Amino acid sequence: MPPYDSAMATRRTTIAQDLAVDDAQQDDAAKVLRQFRQVLNAVRSHFQQVERKAGLGGAQVWALSLVQQHPGLGVGELARAMDINPSTASNLVKLLTERGMVEGRKEGVDRRAVQLRILPEGVKALGRAPGPFSGVLPEALKAMDAPSLRRLRKDLGQLIVLLDADEKAARIPLSEM
Repeated sequence: MPPYDSAMATRRTTIAQDLAVDDAQQDDAAKVLRQFRQVLNAVRSHFQQVERKAGLGGAQVWALSLVQQHPGLGVGELARAMDINPSTASNLVKLLTERGMVEGRKEGVDRRAVQLRILPEGVKALGRAPGPFSGVLPEALKAMDAPSLRRLRKDLGQLIVLLDADEKAARIPLSEM
């Protein structure tokens, strides 16, 4: 049996500790990945249920519900309410108009701006759609306490930087991804 080498034993201990840290970090990463899968699955399941019951995508249902809640809403206001690009809101309105669910009228002082109104076909579609109309993720985020939400925003910010994620994607509704 070779003589005891304290330097070798220290090196083995250090390697074992490094591997344990790596294993723990990998385990945490795997657990967080599973959590992301759960969140994305819940969101996707909700959108699939909306599509099946209402015959519309999640973003369309949300837009329709906002027009119903705020008759006369403009496309720009709709975009701000949904936190999406105005062009995306315009495309949603175009689709809902083509399907006979909303109409746009130029009323009031500024005849350039279109005020949106829900039509009976839109009311029927909303009646079939499961809630929440804005989607399960926005509602869950609103229900979180402020410190947790700030911490989540900070941590997701770090993840976004590591992913080098496209900033434009932040304004695309989840139901359209």
